[in-house]
Amino acid sequence: MSNRERKAVIRRERLAARDAIPVDLRTEYSLAMAEYGGDRLEFVPGTIISGFFPIRSEADIRPLMAHLRTRGARLCLPIIQDRQTILFRELVVGADLIDTGFGTRGPGPEAVVLDPEIMLVPLSAFDARGHRIGYGAGHYDRAIARLREKGHDPRLIGIAFDCQEVAEVPFEPHDVQLEAILTESGYRQF
Repeated sequence: MSNRERKAVIRRERLAARDAIPVDLRTEYSLAMAEYGGDRLEFVPGTIISGFFPIRSEADIRPLMAHLRTRGARLCLPIIQDRQTILFRELVVGADLIDTGFGTRGPGPEAVVLDPEIMLVPLSAFDARGHRIGYGAGHYDRAIARLREKGHDPRLIGIAFDCQEVAEVPFEPHDVQLEAILTESGYRQF
């Protein structure tokens, strides 16, 4: 079996496990993430942090993002443009949100486009070495590559539930490694 096929199997299994978490428990886990990560994530006021609004059974990190804002973070959300490219638009209090594709909402085209310094990254699976499996479309991998081409090196913090951890993610040279992971049981750096 190729690495690509192995990743697809792991992705399906871990997303099914995530989907099986009852909604009320996902909410409780998401609040625990805000508690664990809200003060542990180190940054200076004004740091640009990209988050995301949840789709499907993802963790809801809006409480975490709100806490990071109170600590001085400048927040942005990913917007998928032309079905391939992620842009990060600034999320300001009171801004109107629009449908941005893939079941998500975010700031409209009038919002400032930012380059995040810290990225809170959704994923399908992760391992104890910081390797991750995304959703298979490569959106975040391409966004990170573009940021690096511009001379940026964003810190990558994975967001997942404990049930998404696997013994080993097939890792290839082009794969992007996480600096840390935030789950309902805590914040771990790799």
